[in-house]
Amino acid sequence: MNRIFQLFKRPELRNKVLFILAILAISRVVSNIPLPVLDASRLRELFASNQLLGLLSAFTGGALSRLSIGLLGLGPYITASIIMQLLTMIFPSLEQMYKYEGEAGRTKFNQYSRMLTVPLAALQGYSFLKLLMTQGLISSLSPVDWALSLTTIIASSVFLMWLGELITEKNLGNGVSLLILAGIVAGLPTNIQQAAFTYSADQIFTYLGFILVGLAVIVGVVYITEAQRNIPITYARRVRGSKMYGGVSTYLPMRVNNAGVIPIIFALSILLFPGIVANFLSSSSIAIVARIATAVNAFVQSQFWYAVLYFILVVAFTYFYTAITFDPKSISENIQKQGGYIPGIRPGPMTAAFLNNLLNKVTLVGALFLGVIAILPNIMQGITGITAFTLGGTSVLIVVSVALEIMKQVDAQLSMYEY
Repeated sequence: MNRIFQLFKRPELRNKVLFILAILAISRVVSNIPLPVLDASRLRELFASNQLLGLLSAFTGGALSRLSIGLLGLGPYITASIIMQLLTMIFPSLEQMYKYEGEAGRTKFNQYSRMLTVPLAALQGYSFLKLLMTQGLISSLSPVDWALSLTTIIASSVFLMWLGELITEKNLGNGVSLLILAGIVAGLPTNIQQAAFTYSADQIFTYLGFILVGLAVIVGVVYITEAQRNIPITYARRVRGSKMYGGVSTYLPMRVNNAGVIPIIFALSILLFPGIVANFLSSSSIAIVARIATAVNAFVQSQFWYAVLYFILVVAFTYFYTAITFDPKSISENIQKQGGYIPGIRPGPMTAAFLNNLLNKVTLVGALFLGVIAILPNIMQGITGITAFTLGGTSVLIVVSVALEIMKQVDAQLSMYEY
């Protein structure tokens, strides 16, 4: 509370906080403005019966189930970011731009991601509208209605992306994460209301179990997010002129969860896409396409196989994102250039091999933890049969992780003022 009071005492920081709150309020308004040519009154049954669509709607704060102009949320931008990150492993020029060209290279790389958001928003918006038409939930659209709907969807996706960038510029949290957090928190009253309506006296221990598991997840998220492996580094003494430098010992922090919540967001984006496409193609006039789409849809609707695939994707994306953000080879080269070494390890390639081996072991703990958190709702639903909390552990992970990141950035801002 003392930090919060200090935050609001500083005019510049107070203005930043009020600006971010205003942006979040605007994003919630966007998620509640309905598309002008559609009627969302018949969508509730579809989202209640389809696990993938229900999960996606909860992730957008209910914007999808309301068929608002922001129904895609930040999905196209996140998907574009995933594609660009994957392309760095294929095209060396993109990797050079992202990793080694400094701030200018990353700015150009991010601009490509923004540009890719537009066609992805058009593709996802068109696929979802066609899905609703095949389900009989909306009537056929005229060319003018198609143009109006797709233009509105694309514009709102780019607008939300821009709002996220504005929040990021204030250095009080990542804009994309904060907008997703706002969507999750906005859906919390509905989840509590649903749980209250379905409550009965014989389920009191089940709900107490939910509360205890929720508290355990919060503690686990904080512990794993803050956990790090400290690698000791010693710097050799160097004499320059009449002065001596070095001769000190420090450590290199290696976080257990380097990737944060990014793997879960990536896995959700990848996992939801085949289900939407399969739903769209299941009524195709081509028999082989319809059979394949039906098989894919049955696979993703299976509670067990959905959880298994979700877990595998989260673990894989954790390793992938960690490999991008933590490069043992470049770190070992920097340590060597500065005259440092890890005690007992020769500088150069052996240091890189040691860091890579240690990184794989440490990341395994974080990856397994993220995987378990991701499928925790499936586990709880299998045990209790209650589906009131759609995102469960994932929402707790995002909320707690974003809150911790905001706390660190607030502390950094206040420390600058104190200095």
